[in-house]
Amino acid sequence: MKNVVITGSTRGIGYAMAREFLQAGCNVTLSGRGEALPKSAHDELKSLEGKYIYVQSDVQQRASLQQLWDASITRWGSVDIWINNAGQNAPYLFAWETGASYTENVINTNVVGMIYGSQIAAEGMLKQGQGAIYSMEGLGSNNMIQPKTILYGTSKCALSYFMKGLARELDGTGIIAGRLSPGMMLTDFITKTPDGDQSEVIADDKFKKIFNILADKPETVAKFFIPRILSNTKNDVQIAWLTNRKAIWRFMTAAFRKRRLL
Repeated sequence: MKNVVITGSTRGIGYAMAREFLQAGCNVTLSGRGEALPKSAHDELKSLEGKYIYVQSDVQQRASLQQLWDASITRWGSVDIWINNAGQNAPYLFAWETGASYTENVINTNVVGMIYGSQIAAEGMLKQGQGAIYSMEGLGSNNMIQPKTILYGTSKCALSYFMKGLARELDGTGIIAGRLSPGMMLTDFITKTPDGDQSEVIADDKFKKIFNILADKPETVAKFFIPRILSNTKNDVQIAWLTNRKAIWRFMTAAFRKRRLL
């Protein structure tokens, strides 16, 4: 039985992973910026095998992430797996059109928050003698450039570099660091702007065509991730759902499959 902490786990892939970890019998600390986990989530999670707590946390504040770690240690005694999942997107705009507040939120959440979380987890795990740290990759992690998303892509490119470097620095310590690559998913990141409005990107017919071929629901990706995370002992691993081979196969068979997520 593993003790797991997931930042940004009130919805989307973070929540789906929390649910799968609980189903596997793990103890899970969910976290988010809200004061409490929604009642609907509580009602669903309490029926699963594992135990869970919710801790309010703002990943842009190092002290808040330290409190997340401390609360998890107090409840579970140790943290075996720490997942930096909290993320922020920006409006579908050119870089020079994007306001300062959106820019700062993307960088401070996706880069600074991920680094803070990794630092706190590494420090704590080195003291306890074991543990694994994972961060969630995304568009830009493989250096692919998509116009009007380059702020988000820049943050994910930086994330991948940092996690590869962290794995090297942790080599031989008994602590491992890795990356989770989910591919394209049907979440609020795609369908909504940071302000909660409908995203302009889903009105783009070309994007919708590609998305319907390649994307999946968070629940599908989480079911793939969790057993591999739980069994992994390799440092600097990338656990990837949408591999190049899978993407090619989906394009080749798209005419027969007729997938419609958007």
